[in-house]
Amino acid sequence: MSKRHSAKYKIDRRMGENLWGRPKSPINSRSYGPGQHGQRRKSKVSDFGLQLRAKQKLKGYYGNLTEKQFSRIYTEAARRKGNTSENLIALLESRLDAVVYRAKFVPTPFAARQFVNHGHVLVNGKRVNIPSYRMKVGDVVQVRERSRNMALVLEALQLVERDHPDYIEVDPKAMTAKYLRMPELAEVPYPVKMEPNLVVEFYAS
Repeated sequence: MSKRHSAKYKIDRRMGENLWGRPKSPINSRSYGPGQHGQRRKSKVSDFGLQLRAKQKLKGYYGNLTEKQFSRIYTEAARRKGNTSENLIALLESRLDAVVYRAKFVPTPFAARQFVNHGHVLVNGKRVNIPSYRMKVGDVVQVRERSRNMALVLEALQLVERDHPDYIEVDPKAMTAKYLRMPELAEVPYPVKMEPNLVVEFYAS
């Protein structure tokens, strides 16, 4: 089991939530945290603790981004005009690996990062292998023809627990996804409640 593959199960149990809404999540059978102290009684969480948890949950959801990657995205969100919380979500959802995941070309955000890294996708007809590549409105991502019969792809296409969001137009037969617009928080199909406002408070404190 790869480091990132095992990490996604630890994140679920540490957060106490099924972050990606997967039927196989360990939280479905063990609601306590990982490790020898996981079953201790939970104490009251401070405001800082709630903010940190919100940041860890959002960061973990997108394939467990590094702190450097996540803080860079936050800085960009804060620099832009408008609501920083909404900007943060829009920037996270405009990542190439996030669009590949939303299009259901792969089953998890972790798989999406690896899928892009290994050169299985094209953006506007050109191969892009950078998961953090920022999609622009109107960009089209496509699974390379030789990669369309991979077990990973076929598994993802059969998933019933999630649908394509309205801000991505998907053609399952052509294996293409068009990025229509930057989404608002309310449009993003998170299986659990995300609180980017607490993330903003975390960085502002």
